[in-house]
Amino acid sequence: MEKKAIVSDVHGNLEALDAVLRHANSLGIRDVVCLGDLVGYGPNPAECLDRARPFRVNIMGNHEEAVLKGAFGFNSLAREAIEWTRTQLKPSWHSSRPKKDRWQFIAGFVRSHTEEGVLYVHGSPRDPTTEYLLKSDVEDFFGEPPEKIRANFEMIAGPCFNGHTHMPGIITADYTFLSPREFGSAYKVKPGDKVIANVGSVGQPRDGDNRACYVTFDGTEIVYHRVEYDVERTIAEIKKIHELNERNGLRLRYGM
Repeated sequence: MEKKAIVSDVHGNLEALDAVLRHANSLGIRDVVCLGDLVGYGPNPAECLDRARPFRVNIMGNHEEAVLKGAFGFNSLAREAIEWTRTQLKPSWHSSRPKKDRWQFIAGFVRSHTEEGVLYVHGSPRDPTTEYLLKSDVEDFFGEPPEKIRANFEMIAGPCFNGHTHMPGIITADYTFLSPREFGSAYKVKPGDKVIANVGSVGQPRDGDNRACYVTFDGTEIVYHRVEYDVERTIAEIKKIHELNERNGLRLRYGM
């Protein structure tokens, strides 16, 4: 398997995405898979979508789905950002060709992708777009594996990569959640291993580390990377947009 970069949850943060792509390029990686949520929260949804056009795979995230179909079930902060994002992306009959093409590009995102025994989704195997798989979901309260996690593991045959929670880490076949710190950021996958690896967030990390997060995978090793970028520039860009809540930027300083 050719080594690939797997990114997720960019959320309109062009500074973070560009930093990650430069980092991947420095490793000689050209193959990129995106697990969704290129848009939402951040100030550059159109530019992030344009960067993603050469990616080999683009998965539909819940924010792309909400931009296309409506923001249902979101908190007010996310909903306001989605509504503004839609105004930036949705074309009218007199819109430019690039804007129309961008809208068609989003509509063409797939809900999941499988290749070489590996599943790629935004949320989870059983609900690729919207279900969250959290660290708390593996906690054993009743002396048996939690049904939610067991059901998702029954749907995979090998490694699965997801995003959505913005919390990097790996759920193993014995229903244990491991953060990258617990395995030194590099995790070996043996033939036949079932793991669900959350790749973290490029543009909205929420694990207390404000650096962009993504993984590389060569078929045998999952490696987590943290990449510094100009956080203050993204914060400043968000402040310029009245429709975007300032909290969307300020939280980036603290990775929260």
